[in-house]
Amino acid sequence: MPKEHKKRGRRDELKKRKRDHDDPDEASKRHKHADDEPTLPPAADHPPCQDDAVNGVTRPEALPYYGMLDDDEQEYFKRADELLELNQFADADERSLFLENVYREAAGKELKIANSQSCSRLMERLILLSTPAQLKGLFQKFSGHFLALVQHRFASHCCEALFIHAAPIVTQELSKPELTHAPPSSDPDAVVVSMENLFIYTLGELEGYLGFLMTDRFASHVLRVLLVVLAGVPLEKPNHKSVVQSKRKEKVGVSGSEKNKEWLLEKRTVPQSFLDALEKVINDSVSGLDSTYLRALAVHPTGNPTLQMLLQLELTQFGKSRAKDETSIIHRLLPDDPIAEGTESASFINGLVYDPIGSRLLETIIENSPGKFFKAIYREFFKERMGSLARNEIASYVAGKILERLGKEDLDEAMRQMVEHIPNLVERNRTAILKTLIERCAIRGVDTTRIKAQLEAAYGGSNGFEVTRMLRLIEAPSDDGKSDSKHTHSHPEKVHGSLLAQAMMSVPGPLGNLIFDSLARLGTHLSVQVARDPTASRTLQAALTSPNASVIFRRKMIQQFYGHVGELALDPAGSHVIDAIWQGTAGLAFIRERVAEELAENEASLRESYVGRAVWRNWQMDLYKRRRADWVKQSKWTAGNDGFQSFPESNGDILTNFKSGRQPTAIELARQKHAAAKATQAKKDTKKEKHAAKESTDKGKGKATVITQ
Repeated sequence: MPKEHKKRGRRDELKKRKRDHDDPDEASKRHKHADDEPTLPPAADHPPCQDDAVNGVTRPEALPYYGMLDDDEQEYFKRADELLELNQFADADERSLFLENVYREAAGKELKIANSQSCSRLMERLILLSTPAQLKGLFQKFSGHFLALVQHRFASHCCEALFIHAAPIVTQELSKPELTHAPPSSDPDAVVVSMENLFIYTLGELEGYLGFLMTDRFASHVLRVLLVVLAGVPLEKPNHKSVVQSKRKEKVGVSGSEKNKEWLLEKRTVPQSFLDALEKVINDSVSGLDSTYLRALAVHPTGNPTLQMLLQLELTQFGKSRAKDETSIIHRLLPDDPIAEGTESASFINGLVYDPIGSRLLETIIENSPGKFFKAIYREFFKERMGSLARNEIASYVAGKILERLGKEDLDEAMRQMVEHIPNLVERNRTAILKTLIERCAIRGVDTTRIKAQLEAAYGGSNGFEVTRMLRLIEAPSDDGKSDSKHTHSHPEKVHGSLLAQAMMSVPGPLGNLIFDSLARLGTHLSVQVARDPTASRTLQAALTSPNASVIFRRKMIQQFYGHVGELALDPAGSHVIDAIWQGTAGLAFIRERVAEELAENEASLRESYVGRAVWRNWQMDLYKRRRADWVKQSKWTAGNDGFQSFPESNGDILTNFKSGRQPTAIELARQKHAAAKATQAKKDTKKEKHAAKESTDKGKGKATVITQ
């Protein structure tokens, strides 16, 4: 029977169509054809030519082909990658031996592995676990090929990992020069070189192509990492947006890796050659480019983050005075002096304010520019527009950066403009700018009475200010009695509402009391719902631990959880609220012991749950069960409350236990009887002493009467 005629290569075509459908930029790694990307203006002196230059920027040659791994090699390296990811080795020596074997098998195939879609992850994990000597060896294998590797879809990630994990070695060798002298190697052709020189050699390979690499889809990320390494600034910034790596970047790691990651957040000492090289990179990146080209980079999706980093490092590493240099990036972007309406610089700034991409560069300029420069552009462009800027979805982020640099008088004036738009901002869920405004007013000492009045009206309800509207809670419970809020906790509106509430509580006085009073009026049902909500519970935690929270508020708030402590301790979000109650009960001994007693009653269920065991451990319930007196002393010091007092060991304690439904233990009864006996004996002794004193006084009076007669 004849077979159906099928066209060869159908699978590749299907994959290509799928890639083009998912990511239009996937078909071309270097040539940008997306309609939404701006076209950089061509240089007049350099006509477009594939081999020479495009848009006045020198392009490297086509990527070389390093070959492919055969089936056996791919199978071996895939299996090695799985073993490294699981990291289930008996000890560190066994893992080190395994790494040596993998390096031995990969000898001569490093470039193939880095360019392989299936095995490039192995190279990244090798870099994570390698010793300084192994990293140097790998660095030398890549030397001479970095220009091609940084442009490759998979090898570029290997270059990023190599630069990041090699950076601390430069600092170590700088403090201990003897580390650069490696012991004799069995290889007679081995070259001993410092990690500092390896980085300098890499920059030499990229020199001349930096302008092109700034806009390359893959190389731009590697270039940013290299700039951070040269500057010695932290490689990662916690809780801060990063222009180094993409949010979509795959996180390749090793399970239970022993490597400490704190060095990523520390500033590093770098040699002077790095700072000189950084200055050269900044100059070479923009040399030969006019202001028109640089301004086009400001709205380029790939070039903008790199331009941000270059501008930030230029102003922070080489002083604010560099802004006056005619060759500096900020002067090339804004050459007019003064910058006034009608100039090209003014048109550029006004165009960046509302641009989704360009506004990020304007934020960097506002954040890092010299004070005199910032004041000039603020007075000229933003002083009378703060209210309208706050209303815009994009310009509000620029307004937030402006608020962070304003003095008290300017901030008070900007606050008066923005207060009028608070109802509109609340209606549009644009509360991030309000959070920034409140925080800056608290720092500068600006009166927040106007903000309080507007927020109270915007979030007002039948009972006055309602924090549940700010937190966007769903009041209707589900069929099982639990809150449905877990399905909506990822909504950014809820996150921004919670952050706004936390900012309000950081301000002492009426503004923070809006949140405290509203939380205290919630009642048990809504309080439990807030505690179980993954986003809203953070507001409750902040309220219980806030230094501005009064003892009365904390007592009312915690008492609403009576009877639900065990339930909340088993909830992933509510367990953090129970942990916060420990600090929230400072000075409230009877409430702290009441909560601890309820935890003790749910001991069995808590020990069966992961989050429950964490609460049990944080509250030191094992000590509470065995030696309660020691628990009382320990809780006094850990809570930092000098006024901590336990329940009185008297008949009043029996009455309190009776009301709470708990029977006193035998040792407690014995202590109470002993205390009562001592008190009774003390009263008898006092009466005897008074009686004896009275008798001696009467005898003295009688003798005095006889003498008188």
